[in-house]
Amino acid sequence: MRIGIRTKLFFFVLVACAAVVVVQAGAMRFVFARGFLGYLNQQGRAHVEEMLPRVAAAYAAHGDWQFLRQDFRNWMELVLPIAREPGVDPAPQLASSDQTGALARIGLLDAQLRRVVGNPSVGPDSIRLPVTVDGRIVGWVAMVPFEDVLPKDDARFLERQFKALTLIGLGSIAVAALLTFVLSRALLRRVRGMAGATQRLAAGDYASRIEVGSNDELGHLAKDFNRMAQTLEHTERARRTFMADISHELRTPLAVLRAELEAIQDGIRSTTAQSVDAMHAEVGRLGKLVDDLHDLSLTDIGAMTYRRTPIDVATVLRAAVGSMQGRLEAEGLELRVQITQAPLSISGDERRLQQLAANLLENSLRYTDRGGVVQVRADRHEGGVRIVVEDSAPGVPSDQLEKLFERFYRVEGSRNRASGGSGLGLAICRNIVEAHEGRIQAQASPFGGLRIVIDLPGIDA
Repeated sequence: MRIGIRTKLFFFVLVACAAVVVVQAGAMRFVFARGFLGYLNQQGRAHVEEMLPRVAAAYAAHGDWQFLRQDFRNWMELVLPIAREPGVDPAPQLASSDQTGALARIGLLDAQLRRVVGNPSVGPDSIRLPVTVDGRIVGWVAMVPFEDVLPKDDARFLERQFKALTLIGLGSIAVAALLTFVLSRALLRRVRGMAGATQRLAAGDYASRIEVGSNDELGHLAKDFNRMAQTLEHTERARRTFMADISHELRTPLAVLRAELEAIQDGIRSTTAQSVDAMHAEVGRLGKLVDDLHDLSLTDIGAMTYRRTPIDVATVLRAAVGSMQGRLEAEGLELRVQITQAPLSISGDERRLQQLAANLLENSLRYTDRGGVVQVRADRHEGGVRIVVEDSAPGVPSDQLEKLFERFYRVEGSRNRASGGSGLGLAICRNIVEAHEGRIQAQASPFGGLRIVIDLPGIDA
């Protein structure tokens, strides 16, 4: 038999509340009983104090305690002053006046603590107060302390109080059970909502969200779930876009190759050097696209291809500039290099950083008009290393700068597919920079083109 979470929660809270009520009721019963006994003893002591002047006056009048031993009525009159009427026994009046039972527990001790009259149990250990006459102690009025509730009226009073406490405890448990039931239903309703949203998310409904109705732990869990669902939705959208982009990028060169081959098969076109060159160009384009896709997968942050060692970024940049200088000059581009002579040490993967520099320069080569400028700068910046690669026209609209690092994204206009790029170069650059805990930004260049700014965390040289 499966026990649901609501049942578990209900019984757990109910048992906890019941335990608290039982412990509290037991403690209250004990404390009340002890307090009631203290009250009875306090009342008896107060009566003893009230008797002292009468007892002292009687001793002064008779000179000793013999008058009490001879007539018990004398003692009764000292305990509770009543009108002495011949033939009237004062004991019933004493009993009716003694509601707490304290008067019957009072006795008299002489100066040597020997019992004179009254309760036979009084002794040195009793509650006692001295009887003083002319500055000397002539006796003690003592009372046997209450250690239990003996009078029937007192016992009935305590029993009524204990019954009331029991009823209050049972009522508290009933209220706790009701509140626990309501609370467990409310909590379970929220948990079921989360469970349903989780099942929908697992089934592929990435638009599923949970209503955040509080700021407690369940509310925070709902917020975390919504963020996770939003991330999965974005990832799924990116995956679909990525697959569509790959299909689109592969379709164009494959369509050209297919058309060329079918034309040759049908005899429409003969195999010439020109047709072979055209097909070779499309195959080269396919190869470049496949290589870029491979590099993109290898440069992902989670890929295990980064072997980081202390590297001088200045040396890497100078090598990349040297290898690209001839191609840049062949395209009529002016290359300006401003790399500090001091070491720019970081912890990084040298091969990936070489790829980063090559991709940035290749991007400027592809998308800069002939006669333009390409500038490379590198220096220390805020404890790290800053690399800036910028070029001249054509530029990129400001609203499209952040999109440049998306896969297959191309700016409409002059910086487009006609330049031969796959649209993956800057996406690869972003992966490499982020894998090195750096930051990459696209900005407008003062030369009229694009500026790429990279900040990498440095280490001591």
